[in-house]
Amino acid sequence: MAKDNEPQPSDNQQSITNSGEMASVGVPAPEGPANLIDTDYVIGQDNITGQIRLNLDIHGKVFAISALVTVFFVVLTLALQDEVAPLFEATRVWLTSNLAWFFLLAGNIFVLVCLALIFSPLGRVRIGGAEATPDFSYLGWFSMLFAAGMGIGLMFFAVSEPISHFGTAMGGIALEDGARTDWAPLGAAEGNTEAAIRLGMAATIFHWGLHPWAIYAVVALALAIFAYNKGLPLTVRSIFYPLLGERVWGWPGHLIDMLAVFATLFGLATSLGLGAQQASAGLSHLFGIPEGNLTMVLLILGITAVAIVSIVAGVDKGVKRLSEINMFVAGLLMFFVIFVGPTLLIFTGVFQNLMAYLVNLPALSMPFGREDSNFTEGWTAFYWAWWISWSPFVGMFIARVSRGRSVREFLIAVLLVPSMVSVLWMTAFGATAIDQVVNQGFEGVREAALELQLFVMLGELPLAQITSFVGILLVVVFFITSSDSGSLVIDTITSGGKVDAPKPQRVFWAIIEGLIAIALLIGGGLAALQAMAISTGLPFTLVLLVGCYAIFKGLMSEPRGLPEPEEGQKEPSR
Repeated sequence: MAKDNEPQPSDNQQSITNSGEMASVGVPAPEGPANLIDTDYVIGQDNITGQIRLNLDIHGKVFAISALVTVFFVVLTLALQDEVAPLFEATRVWLTSNLAWFFLLAGNIFVLVCLALIFSPLGRVRIGGAEATPDFSYLGWFSMLFAAGMGIGLMFFAVSEPISHFGTAMGGIALEDGARTDWAPLGAAEGNTEAAIRLGMAATIFHWGLHPWAIYAVVALALAIFAYNKGLPLTVRSIFYPLLGERVWGWPGHLIDMLAVFATLFGLATSLGLGAQQASAGLSHLFGIPEGNLTMVLLILGITAVAIVSIVAGVDKGVKRLSEINMFVAGLLMFFVIFVGPTLLIFTGVFQNLMAYLVNLPALSMPFGREDSNFTEGWTAFYWAWWISWSPFVGMFIARVSRGRSVREFLIAVLLVPSMVSVLWMTAFGATAIDQVVNQGFEGVREAALELQLFVMLGELPLAQITSFVGILLVVVFFITSSDSGSLVIDTITSGGKVDAPKPQRVFWAIIEGLIAIALLIGGGLAALQAMAISTGLPFTLVLLVGCYAIFKGLMSEPRGLPEPEEGQKEPSR
């Protein structure tokens, strides 16, 4: 018997137990009670199929426009390198200086939405139907969540960000006239080393903790509910069904999906570009290979080729296996740093840094009345835009591997598990680098370029050659998993929601991702990468805010788990 607070079945609510019933439309059928949306749209009905040397199964309008615009951008950027570089820089500065408050406010909303769902009865809803079971073990699931979400960024910023924030907290940033800028919401900690360390680590964790993972969780949950519970295509347009109804299958939906493609492409390109810069710096530091555009281009081409091999292997054998191996190796590197570095400082720092993060979180996340422009515009606004531009990629990938989890289980895992790993990771590498500066008097790590600081820090520890080489390999494999899973997501969007589209289409998008990263690096370097991530992240922020409404709308009509057994009855088996 249904409880009073459980939703009663609607006319279109169906209990589907045969997972093959919806295979023809691209997503598995819900297992057990689920509130399917009644629509005449069939996944792939607008697709172009045929044999032109390679199998095709693409959404004509979304694929064609997205591909043509992207190719045009790559060609134009490569042809006009000198002209576009200043434009990229000006775009980045204008967006961050004028709209930092908007990104911070949106980030806070996403965190609050996730927390509200965790503690509400809606958290009992199960992704994929009331009787759905998980497709992956916890180990495989966590590995794919983390590797796809932040791998390259954690390698690039693990040393450079704590060192940067520590230095500026100690005395601000010196200007040409000798003045110093404010650093953090609580003010600089000039002359107080311990306070500067805590402020620096709190700010670092702020950028890698709850807020970015809340962004991913919102997209992933919205996509998962409307695909696996409502029977709609696994594309971003489906999130807008509560607002647009059947119009979502027309041009409004086409534009939404194309925006998701552009955001994903340029968010990925930013990460791939950072990875190429760091791998190039590591090779130069370790083997004396000259740094420069040629090395980075060759790296991107070579790694993209390996990613294509992973694509052909498939998500279970390719991304899953690579993710698990890479997370294991990353864990070994982290524990090596912990045990040969300042072990006691790291272990005590984990708790102190976590407390500093929680205490300073309200001030760090305040969107208005800020005077710390270097921090909010130069760091936070870029990060939030980067995470948001990544969110279609990471969100859709997380949605695909999270079927069978309850909403509460899903959100707790996506928010807390990666955040806690980020705290440990950043503390291990950041505290070691800061210890080298403060207690050992080694300034090399602070004076090195951002992409080189990880390897300079490892150079002061035992087995430096081996650990630096492992660091390069980690960057490369994170590059591969990002390219692999990113092409999977883009192909799903541009094939009208097909989750089993021909693999050559994914190969095409993997190549395009590499070409965009090359074009941006040559056409403006880090400023160009940041500019395009922010430019595509801005409009997609509006999409995510609508997604928050859609999540509540969709969950409110779903059965909230299996009915509770009456007294004397056994609980239904799953």
